[in-house]
Amino acid sequence: MLRNTISLFLFLFFFSFLSAQNSVIGFSTDNASEQLKLESAFEKNLNATNLDNWMQRMAAEPHWVGTKYGEDNAKWIQKQFKSWGYDAKIETYDILFPYPIERVLELLGPTPYKAKLTAVPVDGDPFTAQGDALLPSYNAFSIDGDVTAELVFVNYGIPKDYEELEKLGISVKGKIVIAKYQGSWRGIKPKLAAENGAIGCIIYSDPQDDGYGQGDVYPKGAYKNKTGVQRGSVMDMPTYPGDVLTPGYAATKDAKRLDRKDAPTITKIPVLPISYEDAQPLLAALEGPVAPTSWRGGLPITYHIGPGPAKVHLKLTFDWKLVPAHNVIATMKGTDFPDQWVMRGNHHDAWVHGANDPVSGMVALMEEARVVGELAKNGQKPKRTVVYCAWDAEEPGLIGSTEWVEDHKKELQQKVVAYINTDGNGRGFLGAGGSHSLQAMVKEVAGTVKDPQTGVSIKERKIAKQMVSGGEDTFSLYALGSGSDYTPFIQHAGIASLNLGFGGENGGGEYHTIYDTYPHYKRFKDPNFAYGVALANTAGRITLRLANADVLPFDFKEWYTTVSGYWEEIKTDADQMRKAVEKHNKLVKSNAFVLASDPQKEFNEPAAKKDVPYLNFAPVQNELASLNTTIKMLSLTNGIQISKAKQEELNQKLIGAERMLTAEKGLPRRPWFKHQIYAPGFYTGYGVKTLPGVREAIEQKDWKEAQEQITVLSNTLQSFNNFLAELNAIIR
Repeated sequence: MLRNTISLFLFLFFFSFLSAQNSVIGFSTDNASEQLKLESAFEKNLNATNLDNWMQRMAAEPHWVGTKYGEDNAKWIQKQFKSWGYDAKIETYDILFPYPIERVLELLGPTPYKAKLTAVPVDGDPFTAQGDALLPSYNAFSIDGDVTAELVFVNYGIPKDYEELEKLGISVKGKIVIAKYQGSWRGIKPKLAAENGAIGCIIYSDPQDDGYGQGDVYPKGAYKNKTGVQRGSVMDMPTYPGDVLTPGYAATKDAKRLDRKDAPTITKIPVLPISYEDAQPLLAALEGPVAPTSWRGGLPITYHIGPGPAKVHLKLTFDWKLVPAHNVIATMKGTDFPDQWVMRGNHHDAWVHGANDPVSGMVALMEEARVVGELAKNGQKPKRTVVYCAWDAEEPGLIGSTEWVEDHKKELQQKVVAYINTDGNGRGFLGAGGSHSLQAMVKEVAGTVKDPQTGVSIKERKIAKQMVSGGEDTFSLYALGSGSDYTPFIQHAGIASLNLGFGGENGGGEYHTIYDTYPHYKRFKDPNFAYGVALANTAGRITLRLANADVLPFDFKEWYTTVSGYWEEIKTDADQMRKAVEKHNKLVKSNAFVLASDPQKEFNEPAAKKDVPYLNFAPVQNELASLNTTIKMLSLTNGIQISKAKQEELNQKLIGAERMLTAEKGLPRRPWFKHQIYAPGFYTGYGVKTLPGVREAIEQKDWKEAQEQITVLSNTLQSFNNFLAELNAIIR
């Protein structure tokens, strides 16, 4: 009897184990088993040698937008896709792109110095010695300008740095500012400088951040040497990305274009990036207060703020012209649902050679697409249409992808299940961000892919890293701000999106410099392309699951947990802000502001601050409570048990889920951004602001707007709740 009981227990345990192994979100048990076999075959066919060879080809010459080699790369990519069985075409847009003609930066006094503005070639890397073929270092979408003024050091040039300057009684009005790279996206630095009255902006890379303060410099080590300069766009992308002359519509040949002087996303002041070799004489010439401890960098000088006596002359002129941006669009039509699309994308343009950014991601996408094509030739074609994209003009402002989305927006909103983005890639840990309705599915995939270095799953390794850093012991997606080609999909068109990549053990200072080359990548980033294969494996499995699922693998329970967490953050922040003001005003009223060194001597007392009003959070709170009830009742797993016709109805409905989280009017002062859950911050650039309408209004202390945005958000959540109830009705 005991033996029979044990046997029965073991049978049930083994059966449940097999069932768990074959359980895949969105698939019936039988189809899950077939899907896992397909993914296993997919993984076995991935070949790291292809990634290596393709990188050597694509990164052989500089290929920024508008170059001959950039066009050659696009045509070569198209040819590869055709050979793998895709219907591949190139869609071209004519976009504004400024090329630097004149760059002058001079320290006029106390000790004159003329900036070199040139990075030197290094031994062992012939790509750095390509001379005139290399793009000069500059910031795209700076205005032309010729300005002379005293210099002021503003640390990273972010909002809290200007608050510190105000406390010190230092104004940048009529001055030229010098700011360190990092701390925020570079475009925020000239934006804030101009808002504070500066007439010019210089950005430099401090060695403490990505030079010798981090490790040996190139060519001995991976980090930025003294002449390296980070190029990059300073377009005001938090207002809108894409072609600056065609906001919200495609930059086709016959498109109506703004006059350049009326383009709101071009900077208001001239901006130039420089090396730390060129920055040191400028910073050393400053006097005034010694910079706060947190402002000081790694140069062998005492960091002063100024203004002056350093006086600088900055002159910039550009050739503003329309250039072609070539997007490669490769399509494999699905067998069962040709009008439901799963999209994958990575950009192919670079500031110079771009081995890491973006070619490392692009070659992973291509290897993924090659194997999907091989499986299709063997009779394992995806059920839904798969579309692979190689975007152009990402670097100057997400232009190629944005113009394409604006051009095809209506069709995309009707057909695209999800967009999966990749960009630069390297050795280390999985970074995964995106729509939280996809979190459960991505977590499941991450549990099936092995980390090439440790042998554990990339999910386990990601969680372990979080825990070592004091983080949570769960897998989650980060929220998407901006900085790559997912932006137009999720934040303008309202399409569920993901952004994937590996990193964390691939540090360096080559970003957007002439040193982002194949030799640098092979030595310091991913020498054997093992993590390139891991990226292709991860993104490919996600693509195939979305393409073949019986019911699209969305999950709204984890979405709700995440979004309600964002809401609690906002309420807590508002409460803390109110308490801080109340405490300040109480101290002002009690004359408590006295100098510690002389209790009898009072400060010139700070003025009382305006009270923080009590906002009515109830509309959002009520909608979240209602959503919680609806989501608890909703089981998309039950959708697998309904008829094929009902499944198709359910899936077609699910395609529109993310769009229900948008508002057509968009965010205040930037209507291009429609999403009400995620957006890049107005003063963070790439950095995300969740529930952005409400959060940013509170941060800016605009209480009227905050209450208005609470209403907008509650209306959005109500519409989403009604939408989920409709899904439930289909299933039931």
